[in-house]
Amino acid sequence: MTGTQQTPVNKAAEARDSVQELLSAHRPRVDELSMIDALLVTSELVTNAQRHGAGLAGFSARIATGVLEVTVADNSPRHPATAIGRDKFGVGGYGWPMIQKLTSCVVIVPADGGKAITVTVPLGCDRKAD
Repeated sequence: MTGTQQTPVNKAAEARDSVQELLSAHRPRVDELSMIDALLVTSELVTNAQRHGAGLAGFSARIATGVLEVTVADNSPRHPATAIGRDKFGVGGYGWPMIQKLTSCVVIVPADGGKAITVTVPLGCDRKAD
């Protein structure tokens, strides 16, 4: 592990800032595509917690060997859903497949009346930048 961010966050923008700070400090430098993927996944997880999970209950991010681990806790025990099979005018369900596609592992754990979702985002390094 090379770093952990457990800065309190209330908004997706704050979570993205926290992850960007963590990844920007990593050496070797994280490549641009990995940074974009990590920020997109972080933003989507926090937004989902706020919109569909009865509010954000916790956030943390850390770098482990070759991956970023992001954990977002919310206040709903309901698992994320997808838009597959839903009425074309239904709301939501489009971000969850994206999260699954951009991450190498997704774990959902029940937690104090809600759940915690931990994802791992593979990180590529830009060795020429250092």
